Amino acid sequence: MPELPEVEVVRRGLERWVAGRTVAAAEVLNPRAVRRNTGDLAAQLKGRTLASAERRGKYLWLPLLDGPAEEAGESLLAHLGMSGQLLVVDPTAPIEKHLRVRMGFADGGPELRFVDQRTFGHLLVAPMTAGRGRAVPEPVAHIAADPLEDAFDDAEFAVRLRLRRTGIKRALLDQSLISGVGNIYADEALWRARLHWARPTEALTRPKISELLAAVRAVMTEALGQGGTSFDSLYVNVNGESGYFDRSLAVYGRRDEPCRRCGTPVRREAFMNRSSYSCPKCQPRPRNARP
Repeated sequence: MPELPEVEVVRRGLERWVAGRTVAAAEVLNPRAVRRNTGDLAAQLKGRTLASAERRGKYLWLPLLDGPAEEAGESLLAHLGMSGQLLVVDPTAPIEKHLRVRMGFADGGPELRFVDQRTFGHLLVAPMTAGRGRAVPEPVAHIAADPLEDAFDDAEFAVRLRLRRTGIKRALLDQSLISGVGNIYADEALWRARLHWARPTEALTRPKISELLAAVRAVMTEALGQGGTSFDSLYVNVNGESGYFDRSLAVYGRRDEPCRRCGTPVRREAFMNRSSYSCPKCQPRPRNARP
């Protein structure tokens, strides 16, 4: 599933190619893509202007305006799921096999298409509401600020993290605590901070939490600079291009390969019905490990 860097790459593409344009018509080709929407999505979008492109964690949204002097009371919210793609393409381009929703614009330029092979992603029009630090679509109100947002409070995060009394990786994946971090970047940040994924949160010192946050921000910023991580053709930016941060991964997906810091073979351990990768030497398993 795309994590913060991949979603931010898509957001930047939408900001460049879609923001400020008015929807002339929209078409839903598969109702599953709008299964969470209330009402007729095509009718809700027609004639409205996409004001900008916003993101919190793994969620994207485009505030909807009814006129130049209006304030956005609703937004088009998108979650990419495991295989969702928001593509900006020429209106005459061939229809993609897994095209779910398409939007044409009043200026006649490139259209926006939502393509989703596995149909786990979705689009919906949602009212805006007060979120943590800024206005967000109502379904996102419970999501915590992400570490690249101005609204993220390091001190508050440290307090709430220590109160979780769980393993550090499980806490990093909790989107109500810190959003945008998934399996890949959790493993990479923990490797940089020399922390085993099962280290108890209550045992972490403030300096170590600060070091971990710095590692999270660093790895995500580097991934952004390389277009995100693409292991297959399902994650692409709005122009259909893949990211290449997978070439820079230190531990994730590198079982039995040498640690890039000490040369010890990377280990893979079962974690929450998925995998967790770490270096046995740089990230020793603590005696008081939590699941």
